[in-house]
Amino acid sequence: MITQYKIINDPVHGFINIPQGLILEIIQHPYFQRLKDIKQLGLTNLVYPGACHSRLNHALGAMHLMKEAINSLRSKGVFISEDDELQAMAAILLHDVGHGPFSHALENNILQGVSHEEITLALMREMNRQMGGRLDGAIEIFTGTHRLKFLHQLVSSQLDVDRLDYLRRDSFFSGVAEGMIGHERIIKMMTVLDNHLVIEEKGIYSVEKFLISRRLMYWQVYLHKTVVAAEQLLIEILRRARELSVNEVELPGSPSLLFFLKNSIAASSLSSRDVLNKFTGLDDTDVMSAIKQWQSSDDKILSLLCKMLTERRLPKIVLSPVPFDGTTFENVMNETAARGMERELLPYFVKTGEVENRGYNRDEEDIKILSKEGGISDIYIISDMLSARAFSQITKKYFLCTPKTNY
Repeated sequence: MITQYKIINDPVHGFINIPQGLILEIIQHPYFQRLKDIKQLGLTNLVYPGACHSRLNHALGAMHLMKEAINSLRSKGVFISEDDELQAMAAILLHDVGHGPFSHALENNILQGVSHEEITLALMREMNRQMGGRLDGAIEIFTGTHRLKFLHQLVSSQLDVDRLDYLRRDSFFSGVAEGMIGHERIIKMMTVLDNHLVIEEKGIYSVEKFLISRRLMYWQVYLHKTVVAAEQLLIEILRRARELSVNEVELPGSPSLLFFLKNSIAASSLSSRDVLNKFTGLDDTDVMSAIKQWQSSDDKILSLLCKMLTERRLPKIVLSPVPFDGTTFENVMNETAARGMERELLPYFVKTGEVENRGYNRDEEDIKILSKEGGISDIYIISDMLSARAFSQITKKYFLCTPKTNY
């Protein structure tokens, strides 16, 4: 069967083929097209100016790598039908469709207590309804209930095509070389044993580099202290805007944004098409447009927070390997008040929290290495490049944010 393709030129992977039919329909769907206006790295461009790529770019790249992985597995005798391939491509294409604007900062905030994975599944089910059940297989792959378990591992695991794409893509656009992993070799080293994805032994060094790169990218890009400071500022902006909206203070903003500011939406509400339509009406533009308008708000707290973000007057942030004690926090509050900030403003501008980085999570499914003799071992056990502790330990850092300027 000859399949007609559209071709796009991706800066990371080169030419990507988009088959006509279901995949093209998904890409043209408003739920998916919304991702072009959501930056993959949120506020990271305040540190790395080139990091302005979208979640749509990433989804297309991940779909391309899924196709590459399936072709590689087929070359090793793994049977994957054309329909299973199509459904796997659909699943990875939609794996991030539930992300909201600035979702690293605002997840569990716009929809309180609801993860982007829950929203993604709800949107996939709504699209499946609209498409007459043609995404049944994609939903099974996404949720891990498909008969081919390894397809779910390609979508979501500790070594999936999602991570392979975003490390390369984020490295490319940020200019941070540590993320330049050898994804081509990792894909070539993939195979299937007993319905599970495994890596051939000769690919172990590429996997080790992948784990090291991911850990480094978290500290240098995703959890860069200035990015953390900017995200905390954005969280406080939304918190203050919600407080005002709940108290019936009229704020300018898009209908979708104002809906979520005025209403507390739980996971049970995701079955509502109205809620889903409101959510998919949100992107980065809604938030930034509102913040620009809120700079002129009569509310001093909201106005000041918004001006700090738009003018890039970000909070000073101090990182520590141990939590900040109450005395330190109180001293900082007093010092900030002494510089002229009113006491009622302090909780929005002085705050503590924590971030954590784990290169390899032993609580999740292991990355399995297939030896030449046919044995299976966890990379955590057999790696000789890094100690098991270095691979799997959680590294936490605690932060203290304070405003830089006097008031």
